[in-house]
Amino acid sequence: MIVIVDERERVKEGFTSLFGREGVPTTGFRASEFGEWVSSAATEDLQSIGAFLIGECDDHPVSPRLLRERTGAPVIALSDQHSLENTLRLFESGVDDVIRKPVHIREILARIAAIRRRVHDEAASWTDLGGLRIFMNGRDPEINGEAMPLPRRERRILEFLAQNRGRRVTKTQVFNAIYGIFDEEVEENVIESHVSKLRKKLRERLGFDPIDSKRFLGYCLNV
Repeated sequence: MIVIVDERERVKEGFTSLFGREGVPTTGFRASEFGEWVSSAATEDLQSIGAFLIGECDDHPVSPRLLRERTGAPVIALSDQHSLENTLRLFESGVDDVIRKPVHIREILARIAAIRRRVHDEAASWTDLGGLRIFMNGRDPEINGEAMPLPRRERRILEFLAQNRGRRVTKTQVFNAIYGIFDEEVEENVIESHVSKLRKKLRERLGFDPIDSKRFLGYCLNV
C-alpha cells in the first residue's frame, strides 16, 4: 500500500485513481493529520505500507527521520518546483528520493522497488524456494523456469509472503498490504479465500505446499 500526504484533495484523488489502475492500494492524508496518525498507528499497519509519497505540506512539514523511527518504508518527495535548491532542500530533510512532476505512476513504482532493493541489500529481485521463483517486480512466479500465471491479488500475496520470509504475518497484515488499511468495502476474510486458491495451485505444480498457515497466527513461507 502507498500512503500519499498532500494538502490538496485533487492531488490525492488523482494519484489514488492512477495507482488503482496498476492494482496498488493507496490511502491519503492531509499533512495536518498525518503526524498524529503515524504516532498512533499499529505496528502491523505500518508494516503493510510500501512507501510514503510526500507532496505539498508547507504548513505542516513531514519529517522523514521521524517516519523511520517507526517504519523502514521508502519516503519519496513529489516536487512541483523544478529547481536545484528545492531538490537539495528535500534531500537534506531526509527523503530517499525526489521526483519532479509530472511523472508516470510506473516510474514511481520502479523507484520504490529500487530503493527497497538498496535498503535490504538484495543481490536479486527474486526469492527461490525449491523449484519456485517469486519475483518482486510484478512478474508472475516461475516453477522450474516456466511462468505460472496468477491473478493479481494472489500474486501480490505471494510477493508479500516472500518479502517477509522467515517470519509469520497475520491475516490483517496481508489484507492491509493487498487492499489498503482503510478499505471498508471488502471483508478481511477474503484473504482466506485468496490464500486457499493460491496454495492449491502451488501444491498442484510443486507437489508440496510452500505456505504454512496457522489459525489465529497467520501465514509464512516454508523456507
